Amino acid sequence: MNVTLSRKGVVKGMSIKISADSTCDLSPELLKQYDIFIVPLSVIMDGKEYKDSIEIQPDEIFSHVAAGGELCTTSAVNVSDYIEYFTEMRKSYDAVIHIDISSEFSACYQNACTAAQELDHVYVVDSRNLSSGHGHVVVEAAKMAQAGMDPAEIVAQLNELTARIDASFIVDHLDYLKKGGRCSAAAAFGANLFNIKPCIAVIDGKMDVVKKFRGSFEKCLREYIRTSLEGRDDLVLERIFITHTPVDDGIIPLVREEIAKYAKFDQVIETTAGCTVSCHCGPHTLGILFIRK
Repeated sequence: MNVTLSRKGVVKGMSIKISADSTCDLSPELLKQYDIFIVPLSVIMDGKEYKDSIEIQPDEIFSHVAAGGELCTTSAVNVSDYIEYFTEMRKSYDAVIHIDISSEFSACYQNACTAAQELDHVYVVDSRNLSSGHGHVVVEAAKMAQAGMDPAEIVAQLNELTARIDASFIVDHLDYLKKGGRCSAAAAFGANLFNIKPCIAVIDGKMDVVKKFRGSFEKCLREYIRTSLEGRDDLVLERIFITHTPVDDGIIPLVREEIAKYAKFDQVIETTAGCTVSCHCGPHTLGILFIRK
């Protein structure tokens, strides 16, 4: 395993490396801007393992399934790989803070905690989230590290932050959820028949269907954004993520326009959903993810 690290962003006192597993769905530009290191999960396709976003990309998953292949699955980073990654990072940094996908979704957090026991000054945080909801926690960690905060203080603030992440997605088609056993064939048939689009949200580290919208994907997205943002005074307006699997042309401008009707975020950042969301939700899935006060 080759691990390449830099010491960019070292601020007064300790040098702290922020890392995350590959489910955080941050863009290459954000990873570079905040000097975040990504530890990849594995994607299993036809019995073979591929490193997420290194050896396989979401479009390959969609092409495989469209051609009649079985759904791909993902597996957690194992303890020995975490030990290797953390050991390499500690050679260049005084401390490592690693943020994982919610422990309710994956063994990554538990495996990282086990690995961290083998080294000094390695801290592991459960994001209690996924996708760019997880990504918000990672970006905030990087900002704190660049500001020169103490690792223990960063971890304490991150643990408080995880309860204030608002993460949800609209799923246009339920084919992947049906194939993956996450909804019944009858439920999928009914949703398609009545043009129902479920809204799946992360609540206390777990996913649940919180609303059901009816109509075209565009109509449902407008209603989803309105009900998510309208009339709220508890929004942290620094950034909002629009994270999605492949969607039709015109969808992202529509979503940006709708967000602007209800809140003036400093940054409206589009990111592409990685292999984990892609494996489970399929194309035509889109979410807005933000932080509450």
